[in-house]
Amino acid sequence: MRAVVFDIGETLTSDTRYWGDWARWLGVPAHTMSALVGAVLAEGRDNADAIRIARTGVDVAAEWRARQAAGKGDYLDETDLYPDVRPALMRLREDGLWVGIAGNQNAAVGDLLRGLDLPADAIATSGEWQVSKPAPDFFKRLIHWAPGEPHEIVYVGDHPANDITPARAAGLRTAHIRRGPIGLTTSAPDADWTVNSLTELAGLLVGR
Repeated sequence: MRAVVFDIGETLTSDTRYWGDWARWLGVPAHTMSALVGAVLAEGRDNADAIRIARTGVDVAAEWRARQAAGKGDYLDETDLYPDVRPALMRLREDGLWVGIAGNQNAAVGDLLRGLDLPADAIATSGEWQVSKPAPDFFKRLIHWAPGEPHEIVYVGDHPANDITPARAAGLRTAHIRRGPIGLTTSAPDADWTVNSLTELAGLLVGR
């Protein structure tokens, strides 16, 4: 392996704050919002449908713009990272692997992640690339972005349909991390590795 590239939401960062902020904005209890997210994901629907259920008839994009205008938009800090993120990424880099971060997030999240000074060689988002997973063009862009041939790049994510299957189709190696509501409730039998933490993954990839 020459490079390891990580998805963002529920791979490196917890979505707890994200959905908690939506719950406060919509005026519903946090546990209700969590239950709605779980329900729509269990049905294979877009998780934004949880917002549409919480407020019937809402235009999610317009509501997001209203949040931004009110100063309630994107925010990330150290507490949003899973605790194994920094040690695992550092271990991979120390072993000589190139570490990238690329997921379905807007450009503002890319700037926020870079502001956290993570042990990564490069960070990109779908908003910056103007293409989102699971589109094949996202992974074509990733292959040109990360060093090495496709089979020398590992893509790590929690979502089998958005992360593992399309990455495999592009010729990448893949690791499915079992965390978050999707990662814990779905399987990815086509993944090269299935892990419960980034610590476990780092140990597998560096072989010590």
